[in-house]
Amino acid sequence: MVTTLGKCGKVVINAVLGDICDYGGDAIVNPANTRGSMGGGVALAIKLRGGEIIEKEAMAKTPIPIGEAVVTTAGNLRCKAIIHAPTVINPGGPSSTEFVYLATKASLKKAIEHDFRRIALPLMGAGVGGLTTRQSLEAMFRAIREFIDRDVEITIFVRKKELLNEVAEVFYDYCGEQM
Repeated sequence: MVTTLGKCGKVVINAVLGDICDYGGDAIVNPANTRGSMGGGVALAIKLRGGEIIEKEAMAKTPIPIGEAVVTTAGNLRCKAIIHAPTVINPGGPSSTEFVYLATKASLKKAIEHDFRRIALPLMGAGVGGLTTRQSLEAMFRAIREFIDRDVEITIFVRKKELLNEVAEVFYDYCGEQM
């Protein structure tokens, strides 16, 4: 079930408890590594559901520097494309709030370049990257606030129900506007 939290400028922010691979909007953001390999976390889930073609296309566009993003097809997934934005340098390596900020910003820039208006984001840099949920969300919202003049809808996916409250708290801290 989609919960609309409100707006950050013109940007509509939703939160969903579920599998990001089920998203049917324009693009899913993959918190990648600079090599484009998809061997763990969200990246592996995307590859397993969407097919090997996604990883092959991503790896053909490497290295992907931190702060940049590349777009590939979505394979068998319902969305149109995957935006690969590195949150770690090496597969399984540590992330940082700066890497998450830069990856989120690069993802949104790439989405705008491709006229994607409905974008799904996982908790960037959390999980395999080692950041806490709050650290991830704060870095993500720092970047999102730079795009408040854009008509886009961002859906943040979480896998645990209790994380929905944390998404809402950070959203209100950074954007404050409820619908």
